[in-house]
Amino acid sequence: MQQIDLDVQVRDQIGTGKVRSIRRENFVPGIVYGSKKEPTPVKVSRKAYERIRREHHGEAVIFRLNVLQGDKKLRDYAAIVKEEQHHPVSDQVIHIDFNRISLTDKITVKVAVHAVGEPVGVKRDGGSLEHVIWELDVSCLPTQIPHHLEVEVSKLEIGDSIHVRDLVLPEGVTTKNDPDSILVKVVPPMKEEAPSAEAAPAELEVIKEKKDKEPAGDKKEAAPAAGDKKADDKKKA
Repeated sequence: MQQIDLDVQVRDQIGTGKVRSIRRENFVPGIVYGSKKEPTPVKVSRKAYERIRREHHGEAVIFRLNVLQGDKKLRDYAAIVKEEQHHPVSDQVIHIDFNRISLTDKITVKVAVHAVGEPVGVKRDGGSLEHVIWELDVSCLPTQIPHHLEVEVSKLEIGDSIHVRDLVLPEGVTTKNDPDSILVKVVPPMKEEAPSAEAAPAELEVIKEKKDKEPAGDKKEAAPAAGDKKADDKKKA
């Protein structure tokens, strides 16, 4: 895999306030780890970094970091992105962790899995293709990292699936994923259940039946009027 040049500036601004100032200047703060060296705080041009991200979206990228101090180049070395932090609202990259690597030592990285073709079970039978695993953890030399892994799905019928063990990996590349894990599968079309026409009348009948069976004793007799009560008292006297 080709290395992509990226200039980074050594920074001495540490702390929340200083980091915010770096972002206002359209830089992204970051740290370089690895190779048994002390972590190096750096900053990178947001414009340059996001251009590379757009051009290599979904790919594992090896950078050749040119470490600068002003206009002076201090050193350069290979590195990969270990982690990005994103703003919770804008999703903009706000911090980058780089991992310094050796081109002669194997590393483990995530590589995207791409489905190729349209399954027979989708095109002919109306099923759906479910992509279960989108990335694999692969181990290889940095120069052997594949851009992505392709899985051919054209011949899949409903109920068919492709597992990790079915993938043919490039030479020198292995994966740590469970070989029995499903990568993709074709499932049958969803069936919509029509509402039962008998449901509503049956409910009405039950309610009506309850009303018909209501005991007569539950009905309260009306109290006698005040005038009628006085007349009764005179007759008793």
